[in-house]
Amino acid sequence: MKSQDIDQKKAEEARLRKHYEADFVVTDEYRASLPDMQNSESSEIHGANVPIMQVGIAGFRLPLQFLTSSCEKVSLETYITGTVSLAADLKGINMSRIMRVFYEFKDRVFSPELLEEILIAYKRELKSSRGRLKLSFNYPILQKSLRSGLEGWQYYQVSFEGFIDDLNRFRKLIHFDFVYSSACPCSAELSEHARDEREIFGIPHSQRSKARVSVEIKPGAHLTIEEIQQHCLNALKTETQVMVKREDEQAFAELNGAYVKFVEDAARVVYEELDQDERIYDFQVACAHLESLHSHDAVAVINKGIRGGFTADFDHFKDLVC
Repeated sequence: MKSQDIDQKKAEEARLRKHYEADFVVTDEYRASLPDMQNSESSEIHGANVPIMQVGIAGFRLPLQFLTSSCEKVSLETYITGTVSLAADLKGINMSRIMRVFYEFKDRVFSPELLEEILIAYKRELKSSRGRLKLSFNYPILQKSLRSGLEGWQYYQVSFEGFIDDLNRFRKLIHFDFVYSSACPCSAELSEHARDEREIFGIPHSQRSKARVSVEIKPGAHLTIEEIQQHCLNALKTETQVMVKREDEQAFAELNGAYVKFVEDAARVVYEELDQDERIYDFQVACAHLESLHSHDAVAVINKGIRGGFTADFDHFKDLVC
């Protein structure tokens, strides 16, 4: 750089103030003068000029209201991901509008059905053909102990997910994590064999396990989080406990003995339970048993098999580590 250019740059920097104007007021005229890199005709598209299937914001948080099965409102910290499609020949979207549009609904009571209304607003405000929204939160349900009568709050990882396509066809999903104990049938039989044949005391191995149930609800149908929890409990029986005394611990040991299960068994009994609910159009079940015998986990994935639905290509097994 020439010395003349250097001197000019130094003079320009000297004129600029390193100061934050806390009392500066933005006028309409000033706002109109601000550059808009997404919508400017001079904005250059870098890379291939192709459509983008999803672009938006992941993981912004809000306290949102949800309705329990007893019609009580609960406020829960919620992680939100909102994305839309972007056509070719367009540089980008207005990212802040993803959040601003969502904030217009922040005082509503949230359900999978409400996501359709928000996604339609996304399509309109961001001029996109498709949209996707996911709300993730920990949902509390008060659970009684097995025999002592104690109560405690069990928290369940839940996500509401919605999709809307070019023709405004809407799909609503609920993802639900259920934590349970899985006692190994093989280990149970081997322990009994040692007792019977050699009078040797052995303890069958069991482990904390998790099932992630994903359901697509039929249009017009409603399914509560409590009902999904009950489906999982009906199928798997051995949910982990919150509050226990000695009689509860003994009862839990008996419960595990009555319902021993391999990971294949767990996936199939949940399938059988969900398949009986006519409100559920499609579903997928992913199970992980965090083995206490092995240094690895046992996993299984099963789905209903609806054409165009879940494909059982689940591979996020690290997400199931309890």
